[in-house]
Amino acid sequence: MKSILLPTDFSENSWNAIEYALNFFSNTTCTFYLLHVNPLTEVSINDLSDDTDHAVIEDVFTKPSKKQLNSLLKKIALRFPNNTNHSFFACHEVNFFIDTVRKQVKEKKIDLIIMGTKGASGLEKLIVGSHTADIITKVKCNTLVIPENATFKPISQIAFPSDFLQFYGVTTLHPIIEIIEQFEAAVRVLHVRKKEATLNSDQEKNKDFLEDYFNHHKHSFHFLTNSKIEEAIQCFVESKNIDMIAMVAKNLNYFQQILFHNKVKDISYQTDVPFLVLHE
Repeated sequence: MKSILLPTDFSENSWNAIEYALNFFSNTTCTFYLLHVNPLTEVSINDLSDDTDHAVIEDVFTKPSKKQLNSLLKKIALRFPNNTNHSFFACHEVNFFIDTVRKQVKEKKIDLIIMGTKGASGLEKLIVGSHTADIITKVKCNTLVIPENATFKPISQIAFPSDFLQFYGVTTLHPIIEIIEQFEAAVRVLHVRKKEATLNSDQEKNKDFLEDYFNHHKHSFHFLTNSKIEEAIQCFVESKNIDMIAMVAKNLNYFQQILFHNKVKDISYQTDVPFLVLHE
């Protein structure tokens, strides 16, 4: 049985992620934890020091949030009736967001966090929102990011971008194998280089390991030359009809080139394609 954490701010974006999660795991026994966090600042924590202030928290934050969580549970029951594979629990806290997520991951032995994201408008934007960015970089738990325009369909093609500079262990990569076997999907390992160059000995070893690891499943290796990694991935996503992008957070520098940009133009994979972030 899987334990899935679903952070929600009750937006359309977070509902989209919940819908995706329930469809994705429709045939899997799961416990879903719906989590809403009312964030506190250091100042507000210092101000809330007596019983009266805690009563204010109850009235201002806790009661309305619990009401919204109950409404969300009812909405799920209406949209996804009679799935005996799934059970749900609602969680609410008034605390720092990342601290709360870490606590929930540890206490509930969370296997996967699934959350939605929405990019800001205009040319200058982050591919993922601040909460999502914090989770995938600061919480060591596998996370599936569901962009605003992503809708569930059975996974057929998974892109796995890698610069082959890092070794990925069997346990780290296992979630990709689970998805491959669940949907009879194929994994497409993508290496983007800024100029024509041969792999060094360490890169060759890491590539060989991946080839051996995916040997019993549908897979292929692809090499593209482009000075801008995000443009190469966009082209690859479109040409191969990619349904999901998977990456290991261990290689943070490479990871950030793909997910975090100050200026992004004509790059749509961040709003259309789910992104699986794997942690060791």
